[in-house]
Amino acid sequence: MIAISERFAADERAQRAWGAALGRVLCGEDGLARAGGLVFLEGDLGAGKTTLVRGLLRGLGHQGPVRSPTYTLVESFELPGALVHHLDLYRIADPEELEYLGIRDLLDDASLVLVEWPERGAGVLPAPDLEVAIAHRDGGRSLRFEPAAAWQAAFAARLPQTPGPAPAP
Repeated sequence: MIAISERFAADERAQRAWGAALGRVLCGEDGLARAGGLVFLEGDLGAGKTTLVRGLLRGLGHQGPVRSPTYTLVESFELPGALVHHLDLYRIADPEELEYLGIRDLLDDASLVLVEWPERGAGVLPAPDLEVAIAHRDGGRSLRFEPAAAWQAAFAARLPQTPGPAPAP
């Protein structure tokens, strides 16, 4: 049985708040990804994937800018208690290009790897620990969280019904 959790973000601020909540679930004390994890972020252009990541990073204490890695392909953030790599695969033409990005090193046991447009890495990327699908709905965003079997029970127990306060943009 697949355990899927769905939540709603009414606006950008709520989207950042959900990112911060996700950061606590993954990298907080006893977080699911404290020993590493792979998260796929799926959604159309403008769905808010980078906004969710921005909230996650701000919630984990990052104070600097959080840009979409559309052109750099990878942005890395060394935070207290977490090493986070944010990948945007929109511009890659062949999944084998991930080898040039050093994907094997990024997917070590100690890093949280967040991947936008993961379908472009099919065949090279391993199965994710968590898939987050973001879609436009009712003027806001629907967030659908689907954890892998190993994370299902703990994820469902830790994901709040409401996200809490939003971190600064």
